Amino acid sequence: MVQKLCYSRVRKFDYTRNYQELDLRSQPELYAIGRGEQGVLLVEPYKSEILPHWRFRDPPAATASADTIYEMFLNYLDRGEFVGADMARKFLQMGYTRSRRYANYRGGKKYDGPVPDDKKGQSGAHGRDQLERQPEDPVKAESARIFKAKWDQAKVHPEYLRQKAAFIERYG
Repeated sequence: MVQKLCYSRVRKFDYTRNYQELDLRSQPELYAIGRGEQGVLLVEPYKSEILPHWRFRDPPAATASADTIYEMFLNYLDRGEFVGADMARKFLQMGYTRSRRYANYRGGKKYDGPVPDDKKGQSGAHGRDQLERQPEDPVKAESARIFKAKWDQAKVHPEYLRQKAAFIERYG
């Protein structure tokens, strides 16, 4: 059994890298797991491989998307591409969090006002007020449930945990 990993050993995601110029399939040592969904829309070539399949507008789209991305997750694991597997896990997580955002906030807008220029691409309020939650959208809530189930499967998959531990041991 693989032990739960200590997050203090996980490198922070480095937003200063020019990810458009990098191929993390050939340079996995440059990848940092970070926390949560960090880097999900940056790390190539995985972003370009996974993003076209990412949809959550309704339960049929979410089911097709989550199933496809989970299959990609398994394929990356089979090929020993931990970075790809972790990116697929992040897309599943993002499917859940974005669906929940749209379930709670019509149009997906959680904070009032624009994101400050120096915070673009980063999550959080960044000094903005949080808008009031609206009545839950049951369609988006179901999409969230679909992604959450696949994300839960991915993050505890024994081979994922083994490869994650090996990645952290090797690269920090």
